[in-house]
Order: sequence, then C-alpha cells, then structure tokens
Amino acid sequence: MDQSHIRNFCIIAHIDHGKSTLADRLLELTGTVDKRNMKAQILDSMDLEREKGITIKLAPARMQYKDHMLNLIDTPGHVDFTYEVSRSLAAVEGAILLVDATQGVQAQTIGNLYLAMEENLEIIPVLNKIDLPAADVDARAAELVQLIGCKREEILCVSGKTGEGVTELLDAIVTRIPPPKGDPTAATRALIFDSFYDDYRGVMAYVRVVDGALKKRQKVRMIATQVELDLLEVGAVTPNGLIAADTLECGQIGYVVTGLKEIIGCRVGDTITSATLSTSSPLPGYKEVKPMVYAGVFPREGDDFHKLRDAMERLKLNDSALQYEPEHSPAIGYGFRCGLLGMLHLEILKERLEREFGITLVVTVPSVGYEVLLRSGETQAIKSPLELPDPSHIELIREPWVKLDLVSPSEYIGSIMSLMQERRGVYSTTEYLSGDRAILHYEIPLSMVIVDFYDKLKSVTAGYASMNYEVIGYRVADVVRMDMLVAEEAVDAFATLVYRDEAEKTGRRMATILKDSIPKENFVIKIQAAVGGKIVASERISAMRKDVTAGLYGGDVTRKRKLLEKQKKGKAKMAALGKGKVSIPTEAYLKVLKRE
Repeated sequence: MDQSHIRNFCIIAHIDHGKSTLADRLLELTGTVDKRNMKAQILDSMDLEREKGITIKLAPARMQYKDHMLNLIDTPGHVDFTYEVSRSLAAVEGAILLVDATQGVQAQTIGNLYLAMEENLEIIPVLNKIDLPAADVDARAAELVQLIGCKREEILCVSGKTGEGVTELLDAIVTRIPPPKGDPTAATRALIFDSFYDDYRGVMAYVRVVDGALKKRQKVRMIATQVELDLLEVGAVTPNGLIAADTLECGQIGYVVTGLKEIIGCRVGDTITSATLSTSSPLPGYKEVKPMVYAGVFPREGDDFHKLRDAMERLKLNDSALQYEPEHSPAIGYGFRCGLLGMLHLEILKERLEREFGITLVVTVPSVGYEVLLRSGETQAIKSPLELPDPSHIELIREPWVKLDLVSPSEYIGSIMSLMQERRGVYSTTEYLSGDRAILHYEIPLSMVIVDFYDKLKSVTAGYASMNYEVIGYRVADVVRMDMLVAEEAVDAFATLVYRDEAEKTGRRMATILKDSIPKENFVIKIQAAVGGKIVASERISAMRKDVTAGLYGGDVTRKRKLLEKQKKGKAKMAALGKGKVSIPTEAYLKVLKRE
C-alpha cells in the first residue's frame, strides 16, 4: 500500500477519560468489528483490565476508512504505565489527546501531552463525554486552548459512548495526521515496540516497519542482540485476532512470529533488519527504564520457586519495565527482588503471577533505591537495607526525588499544602487553569509518594485531585539503617532504612507490631529498635505464667515462695544462656514487611 494512505496514531489521556470506549467506537464505525461481535473495551483483553476498568497493556489495532489504513494503539493512563505510553508514541506520527468534558485537564493529561510533544507528534485535542449532563464544553475547551496553545475550532467534541462526533474525528485523523516518511527501497528497519510469549510459536513481537519491508520466511537479524532467524509469519493485528499476510510494508504496524524459545533474543526497543541486506544504524529505540520501587516477591510454598522464576521470565517479555534478581530471606526463603515503576505496577505484577501462573505469593513492603557515596569516591546503588555498607565508609546517601504535579479545585489548596508539608514536599509554583482549578508543582522524595500518598491526597480533596510525577534525580538524605533486635539478637529480615528524625516513631510502631505477633515464651522477651548502637524504642513480652505451685495446698507459705524463686532463677538462666531462642512466626514477618 502507498504510504500516503497510512495513518499511525495513538490515544493518550488521564485514567478513566474514555480512551478504550472511544477506541470501541472507532472500530465499530470503520466496520472493523461487526455490531453483533461488539463488546465494551474490546481492546482490553486481560481479565484484570476489565475488572479494574483500566488499561494496563498497549494494544494495536488496524482499521480501514475511506481507502486509508488506520493503525491505532490504545494506551494506558496510569502514571505507573507511562513507559507503555512512551513506547507507543515512538511508533506513530500522531496522537489524540482525550479530555473528559466533565473533569477537564488532569495531571496525566499534562504528563502524556509532554511525552507526545517530545516525539514531535501531531496532536488532535478532543473533548469526550459531551453527552453527560455535567459536561462543560466551553470551560474545558478554554483549558485545552490554554494548555496546548491551539485554536478553539481545532478542538473536536465527541461522545465515545453514543458515537456523536466520531466520524468527524476519523476525518480529522486522515487530514491532520501526517503519513509515514520511510524509504521502501532502503534496507529493512523495523522497531519492536512490544512482545509476548506464545507456547506454540515462541516469542512474538509487535513492530513498526520504518524502512524497507518484512516478509514471511525472510532471514532477519536483531541489531542489539545479533540473533539471526527466519520469520515464521508476519501480519496485521486486528480486534478479531492476528491476520497473517505475506508482507508488512513500509510504514505499517503489525506482528512477527520469531519462533525464538530464548526470551532474551527479542528485546523491546531493538531494531529488526535483513540478515543479507542489513543496515548498521539501528533506530533510536527507547531509553532504558529505571525502576523506582523495589519489593521482594516470594512464593508462599518453597517448592514453587522454579515455577516463579519461569513466570518472571515470561512476564519480563510482556512487561519491559520489570526488573528482577534472585534474593534469599532467612525468614521467607528464596524469591526475587523486583524493580518496578510504582505501587499499581507491583499490584498488577502480583495479580498476574497469581492468576496466570497459579502461584501464591508473599510480597514485602516496597522501598525506593538509594545511592551511597563512599569515602573512597565510589558510588553504590542500594536496593535493600542489608546492602548498606558500614557507616564509617559512607560519605553521604542520596535518595530519588520526583517532580509532582497536582491538579485540584482551588478550595483544596490549603489541605494539599498541609499534606505536602507533612511529607517533606518542597513547593515550586501554582498555575491556575480557567475556572477554579489549579495545578500545584512540588518536589518531594519518592519514598513519601509510593506507599499511601495517593489515598491521603484523595481523602483531603474529597476525591477531586489527580497527580502525576516524574523522577528528577537524587538528593542527599539523612537516612539510617534501623535494626530490630528480638531477645537481643538482630533479625536481618526486619532491617529498614528510615529518616533519622523518624527513627523513634517507626521503631515504636514496628516494636508494637512484633509484641502483638510473637507468642509468649517461658522467659521475658525484649524487642528493641536500634540505630547503630543506640536503642530508640523497646517493648517487652512478659513470660508465660506457669503455675508451679498448683500441686501445693495448705502448709507453710515459704514452700510456695521457694518454688516461685526457683522458677524465676530458671527463667533468668534461660534468657542469659540463650537457650530460650525465640521462634518468630511467619505471620510476624509478614505483618512487619507489609506494614499492616
């Protein structure tokens, strides 16, 4: 097909602004999916996506409209899946920026817009949900004009639910988004923007052909991994399934079947070229994504470790932002330390492992990665408190900071500022959108955002605020390693990194959790939180009361006292000789690690 008749585009928006519903209408109005086969969120193929009502994975789909081939990529909206969005943007020439006409511009609308502008894409601003009674088209259009600097008449108004205005949007895609500009006669270059594993056909990849063409049975080479193979199949991705073809032409988006059994041979961001007429210049690909949150993932049953390892390999292929390495915990056994982009990413990883692979998991409390500058001048990356070097060797510790954008009605600005002050946020500026809405810009440590910040933000703003963040670098942090001692022995699994001025508060909380979780013994158990050699918090579990005088009745009271004194000495001796080793139940580890 002539490249001038191809349009490659994606839909970007904040969560729940109607991307997947609009994609449904586009597929329906172009006749790609029959009315009888139509269902809501047709491109959200995972059960998790349907249950949670969010898009987790990007999904390509090909459509035909007025003798044009339209290649759509539906993208996620949540900040944890920004990497999926950035990969989609690199494979297209245009983007539909979708804004809910009832809610207006939100934090991720702005974040995704900046990503699209970095790729120099043609942006079509669209207001969705105009059929709702609460829709305020004029006010929301004014916000978009202010945000993008476009003209009012360039903004399209649609309803993804009823289909109103969607035909005009299809016409705008054809007229406003430029066609691909590849060279069909040049050496083949195709960008891999997503991949997954099929039990029968090996590794399969979604690709965008930039130059040349990809043919069935063609011998190709991956430029980064230098793996050579024959393509078993090429074709188009449609909502009705994969449709095989003889050729994927220049400018087209489709899939290839590599037949590779080794997952590492086909990397997202790599360039496919012809093995015979090859090119030495790979496509720009994607910058290596850096995990921001680390958590331990362990199988509840120790026998499931090998099953978990295979599952992680497969998920890594489908989720290129995931990083992991083996880890051993004396408390929970063998598992993996996983690097992720945020808390929702961790939740989705856990759910997918449990559902798709049938593994019951134990997930430890997430922490951020730190950089430690040693006195020798070396810099060391720390993913776990146990990796922290001896304090005498440390010059300083740096933690990741993020630029946080909060969009909220103006009346909640005071509540947000109080919350940010509690969380060590540094105020930058406030911008006002048209109407009574404001964007607050802050800089804040990532560790203050990852666990429960979003819930707290929603509660202080009655659910109206939205947030988007991006990492801006590392800054010096006054953090220390806190150890938990049970019966005067340090338990490695409970070690944690805390701010020096919060060590006492955190230590008290952890000591209380352990006091409530560890069963009594025949002697007093001391529970202590220590920073260096200093005890900052402590609790005691009193000894189990065993009635040694039960067999006595009547007689001199000194007989009773003798027995109680003997018992007291025995307990002291057990504690002193260390014979009273405390067995800590798994539930206690889980409560502390999960911060319940």
